[in-house]
Amino acid sequence: MADHALLASGRDADVYALDESRVLRRYRQGGDSAPEAALMAYVAAAGYPVPVVYDAQGPDLVLERLHGETLLASMLTGRTGIGAAADLLVGLHDRLHTLPARVSADPADRVLHLDLHPQNVMVTSRGPVVIDWRNATEGPADLDVAMTALILAEVAVSHDSQLADLARDGLDAFQRRAEPPRASQLRRAVGLRRVDPALSAVEKSALGRAAALVHTRVG
Repeated sequence: MADHALLASGRDADVYALDESRVLRRYRQGGDSAPEAALMAYVAAAGYPVPVVYDAQGPDLVLERLHGETLLASMLTGRTGIGAAADLLVGLHDRLHTLPARVSADPADRVLHLDLHPQNVMVTSRGPVVIDWRNATEGPADLDVAMTALILAEVAVSHDSQLADLARDGLDAFQRRAEPPRASQLRRAVGLRRVDPALSAVEKSALGRAAALVHTRVG
């Protein structure tokens, strides 16, 4: 994409500026972005805050360009406190989990993001916007909560001292506000992370220590 500036690179995708109002999100390993686009359109129609999707072709998504910073960046600079960030994450979970599943016939299933953490929330002039829906699916709401807690715990046990301390405090604040997931859903979250190709072997080896930090209930 020599003609377009690279704005960001994640674990599996790069984001390029197309113009002042649109970006291109391209998955490096290919794949079909249409299911992600369809789910984003579904939650957007229900009023959930996601970027506008303009087009989806193969591994490419053309999305609304968001102007702001990630929730993580806002926390690191002190513009958003840990308690406020935890309130925001819990609120985004609660709002998402009011939406019935788009495909599943199980009335208990809900739309799940499965990667909802401070780097995937943009703080913008129109409020928080949730990005990166690649892992989204449908299922029990507490699987989504378990995944957020597990991801925070993974950072808390990492060797990045600055982020580890922030994640540990953030995890504590999140867990004080969210209803604990069932132990079975934490096990499912760990299983999903173990087969995630975006995680390194070192990160996967720390999943047991991370899971030990997550509070669960019986079930």
